[in-house]
Amino acid sequence: MDLYKLLEQVKNNEIELTEAESLLKKLPYEDLGFAKLDHHRSLRSGFGEVVFCQGKDSSHLTEIYKKFYEHDTNVLGTRASKEQYEFVKKALPMVEYDPISRILSIQKIETKKLGCIAVCTGGTSDFAVAEEAAQTAEFFGSNVLRFYDVGVAGIHRLFSKMDEIRTANCIIAVAGMEGALGGVVAGLVDKPVIGVPTSIGYGANFGGLSALLTMLNSCAEGMSVVNIDNGFGAGYIATQINRLKYENENR
Repeated sequence: MDLYKLLEQVKNNEIELTEAESLLKKLPYEDLGFAKLDHHRSLRSGFGEVVFCQGKDSSHLTEIYKKFYEHDTNVLGTRASKEQYEFVKKALPMVEYDPISRILSIQKIETKKLGCIAVCTGGTSDFAVAEEAAQTAEFFGSNVLRFYDVGVAGIHRLFSKMDEIRTANCIIAVAGMEGALGGVVAGLVDKPVIGVPTSIGYGANFGGLSALLTMLNSCAEGMSVVNIDNGFGAGYIATQINRLKYENENR
């Protein structure tokens, strides 16, 4: 809900006070019984609430998307299944689904894209997590450059792209196995790097634990690390970093 717009409508007698009161009662959240929707979040953090779709009942998920759509907000959902998408689409035909990133979204209002974020992966097996990061960043208003399959096993592939990677305001390094990509990239750039360990690897990878520990213990400065397979978290943080440059320029 855009509070400024609502107050302008009241001021200009475009909306009745009783209707405005009804809308304001839904702040700071709207209680659906099975979920409490945080319509106020964009006012606090700049981005609206994101829906974690995995494990949700399809009818509940549909109702959540309907309510956000009715409030004229864009809707981003992560870890959605194809079955959930098909169920939601019956009620909201405009919903879009990407089977790779598993992102389920409605873009009702066009978002202006600013700056640049680079997303790099160690291998093609990290593609799904990388796309979750890239598409999250794009949804929230960042331009994204993708550099996939530039891992340390053929490090010349990474070096050939470094000039382009350095143009980004923030870099996301997605890697499984031993997770060395993040530290290598952080040692070559003067921008913040966000390491995303993935669960890709053989047995001693321990479902991504080896990559996580490598990134956490990296001696390269300037790298932060999110949880295993958390492409969404990386894309969100990267966008916050990216937009700081433009907020400072406009002050």
